[in-house]
Amino acid sequence: MNKNDLIAAVADSAGLSKADAAKAVDGVFDAITGALKDDQEVRLVGFGTFAVTKRAATEGRNPRTGETIAIPASKQPKFKPGKGLKDAVNA
Repeated sequence: MNKNDLIAAVADSAGLSKADAAKAVDGVFDAITGALKDDQEVRLVGFGTFAVTKRAATEGRNPRTGETIAIPASKQPKFKPGKGLKDAVNA
């Protein structure tokens, strides 16, 4: 399923036009992205939790040359599925 398929499914499920469903889907994505940018956690009960984890700076190796390279610290978005989602997938 891609974004257009999701928009079509939301439009059918909620009885909205595709344009309104696209605005709703984009609004949800923007809200989740904004919260994660502000280092907030987004909990959707029964679905899952979006959070940001911090990855420390490390050293790596270039596989072609064997040269040591510095990998800078970064923030990584993480998703932990909730019980309702796990149960639905495993049903």
